[in-house]
Amino acid sequence: MSSLWLLSRAMSRGDPTTTPPLSVDTCKEGVSCNTEEDFVDEEEEEEEKENAQQASSESILPGSQDLFITLEPIPSQGRIPNPKGREGTSGNTEEAGRLLGSKNVRVNCLDEHGMTPLMHAAYKGKVDMCRLLLRHGADVNCNEHEHGYTALMFAGLSGSKEITWMMLEAGAETDVVNSVGRTAAQMAAFVGQHDCVTIINNFFPRERLDYYTKPQGLDKEPKLPVKFAGPLHKIITTTNLHPVKIVLLVKENPLLAEVEALLKCYRVLDLICEKCMKQRDMNEVLAIKMHYISCIFQKCINFLKEREDKLDGLIKSLLKGRDTDGFPVYQEKLIRECIRKFPYCEATLLQQLVRSIAPVEIGSDPTAFSVLTQAITGQVGFVDAEFCTTCGERGADKRCSVCKMVIYCDQNCQKIHWFTHKKVCKTLKEVHEKQELEAAKEKRRQEKKQERDEAQAADPSSTNEEQSDPHPGATKEVDLNHAVDRTEERVLNNEPAAPQPRPDNQSESETSLADIAVQKVQEAEEGSIESTGETVSLLSVPILGGT
Repeated sequence: MSSLWLLSRAMSRGDPTTTPPLSVDTCKEGVSCNTEEDFVDEEEEEEEKENAQQASSESILPGSQDLFITLEPIPSQGRIPNPKGREGTSGNTEEAGRLLGSKNVRVNCLDEHGMTPLMHAAYKGKVDMCRLLLRHGADVNCNEHEHGYTALMFAGLSGSKEITWMMLEAGAETDVVNSVGRTAAQMAAFVGQHDCVTIINNFFPRERLDYYTKPQGLDKEPKLPVKFAGPLHKIITTTNLHPVKIVLLVKENPLLAEVEALLKCYRVLDLICEKCMKQRDMNEVLAIKMHYISCIFQKCINFLKEREDKLDGLIKSLLKGRDTDGFPVYQEKLIRECIRKFPYCEATLLQQLVRSIAPVEIGSDPTAFSVLTQAITGQVGFVDAEFCTTCGERGADKRCSVCKMVIYCDQNCQKIHWFTHKKVCKTLKEVHEKQELEAAKEKRRQEKKQERDEAQAADPSSTNEEQSDPHPGATKEVDLNHAVDRTEERVLNNEPAAPQPRPDNQSESETSLADIAVQKVQEAEEGSIESTGETVSLLSVPILGGT
């Protein structure tokens, strides 16, 4: 027990270690407490504001042919803070390392709730401490917690993407359930940690890829050289399936940016796809993901062989927008072609994708990329998140300072996209200004309406007077209408019109006509008019026209 107490003091810098909540409902409260920490220092915020003001003053017009690299930060209101800001690297790792080196300290010691030091570090978001404990042999699948929680579950609850990935690479099992019957991915989804859910659902063990780095059966050479396994595994496990992002991952690694290397990776991906579809527990999601990445690799091979600009030409083709609205038509067609080429037509997921994409015209929502991403990664519309226009990375926090409509990760993504964005930047600026004007008008209308409502609520007597004092001509108008109806009935029954004295003035005419109408209505109430052998009510006679 003393071992765990010493490690806890080292992790929390002397603060007593608190036991994380144990039920599903209280777990949500525990995670929400972590969100009260400051995600960005005040100095960094001031520096970003100064950089944004300086960039805005140095911006050039979008019509210029020079490279437009001015960006401004997006207002933080309504956005999800970067989860990396919550990942704590604090904690006295040196003291913890010294304690772990002692023979009297067990790295998998338990507290009164069955929690190990690794569970505590994962829940608190201590990246360095988790790495230290794993290096000293901490059991990532220890399941001695009184409610069945694992270290991966605590990592998902903390919202730390790096720790979640670390646990998965250390061999954490993803299908273990706790006392309430939920897996690590389900627990993370329950508290809104969607990034961790995506990482868990899209994790591909390195051991499954290392299988192809060894000769199998009669093969004299492995299907995949060992030097390609690391870069390929990084692409396979990525949660961003944007085609530009995949091409950028290939381009940034010189080992993969060759035709022969991509050919070997392409064949291995096809083998993994086939294995996923033919095994007993069919994995359609992983199969479609492998097929999609292999199609992107094939397109990279074609551009490396045929184009002088090679992968840069492919990136420009994927980003080039049409003149009307800047929509990337080539990118949309490429993704649809990848889905159409999936060789296993009986797959249920493929049929769902086809039904969702086929009726949609190119350029309309939903796009093929959004449908494919939702099917593979499980991500559903994050209203409060921004995505980079160039690479599709979630959490982009910069935007064009002229049009304020296009969002990027950084200046590198903006440089790549500028060749096509500069054609529509001016138009988007006009659209943004029009939207701001409409929003301001709507705000003023709402304010005026609110003022009227408050005035009526403060002085209800004026409203009652208006309701109790109807229009003075309302009764007279009703009587005149009855007179017109009676005249039409008389015409239908061929009754002679009664002689009326000529009025001396207009008021006398209106009074006499009203008296006649009242008299005729009284006569009508005494009996009904017989027409064609049937009794017809006055109200059933249709109005043919005015007299």
